[in-house]
Amino acid sequence: MADDESPKDIERAKAPGPDAADRDDVPARRGGGGATVVPARRTGGGFFTIYKRGQGYWTRMGTLFAAVLIGLLTAQFLYIQIYSNFNTGKGLAAGIAIGFFVLFELFTWRMMNKPGNVDFLIATDSEMKKVNWTSRRELIGSTKVVVFFVILISALLFVLDIIFGSLFQFIGVLESGPFG
Repeated sequence: MADDESPKDIERAKAPGPDAADRDDVPARRGGGGATVVPARRTGGGFFTIYKRGQGYWTRMGTLFAAVLIGLLTAQFLYIQIYSNFNTGKGLAAGIAIGFFVLFELFTWRMMNKPGNVDFLIATDSEMKKVNWTSRRELIGSTKVVVFFVILISALLFVLDIIFGSLFQFIGVLESGPFG
């Protein structure tokens, strides 16, 4: 046992587990009984590393779809505005719009892979799985009730409008009634 190793560190290094061999601060036992230090595991990853891959799939895909749609529509708006307002060529306007789109999507990629944002998307996905969705029959029944009451309220407002229009014409507030 080396001077800076505690018995607890050696026991953790011996214990099986996904992180025991990957730790850079814990010595690992090798065949001859001598302690060797395990090389440091890469913890960060590059720019295009997906944080917690496979979790929150549908919320990530929905966010990605929305980001691509927003990026495309904004790039199209930029293209139209630059081409028409600044008297530039189509190539320059398209280049600026494409450049914006690429930068926007890189920014979106980074934001979608920040640990705090990913944890939020994963939590959202797990909460959506807990939602008690209505059946098709309940949905159709509720829709019928809503449509019926919308028609009923609009008919009631139409009748009240005719009554008040006629009343205001009768007392002289309006020159013509609801029908002319």
